Amino acid sequence: MLTRKQHELLSFIHDRLAETGVSPSFEEMKDALDLKSKSGVHRLISALEERGFIRRLPNRARALEVLKVPERTTAAKPAPAPATPAILKTPARSLPTAANDVLEIPLHGRIAAGLPIEALEGQSSLSVPAALLGPGDHYALEVSGDSMVEAGILDGDFALIRRTDTARDGEIVVALIDDAEATLKYFRREGAMVRLDPANRAYDPMRYRPNQVRVQGRLAGLIRRY
Repeated sequence: MLTRKQHELLSFIHDRLAETGVSPSFEEMKDALDLKSKSGVHRLISALEERGFIRRLPNRARALEVLKVPERTTAAKPAPAPATPAILKTPARSLPTAANDVLEIPLHGRIAAGLPIEALEGQSSLSVPAALLGPGDHYALEVSGDSMVEAGILDGDFALIRRTDTARDGEIVVALIDDAEATLKYFRREGAMVRLDPANRAYDPMRYRPNQVRVQGRLAGLIRRY
């Protein structure tokens, strides 16, 4: 049986999803239930999840799905209590689902940090509009430097990278050089060599043997904060 606060929170989430298609934020839930901190919201969410009333949608920001809702009581007169709590199992089609408009992807650090990408795994995450990402697994890198400015990639931008270990000529890739330094450059083959081209006339192309370069992803999009 749900506590009063659990019931209030579930109703608030359900109503907000029905109205907007997007889950309320933890701050909004805290204010709606007149709680002192968001830790109380976390406890209520966990309890509802354990009891099968809601579930969290993976890799999405602010994404909750209501699986079932308790029967709401509207009459002032007490009704005979059933032997077990009555649950309305609403058909799946009528339950609102959080809009898939924002995804959380790993943010691995600055592309010119001088470390392999693997050394930066799991540092933090970045909320990204789903429309900027296609199929596949993605991560983000903060761009450092001006070597790609003529491609519209500026210092401080966030490069959205689709994980892959292959690339075609002319694609912008994350290249790991000698397993030590990651760089964002145009990828090209030049005879028996691999050439990494900057997009800035002030910088020269870099040439390496194929065994020195490991492609770790292709540029899929860009986010700039003003």
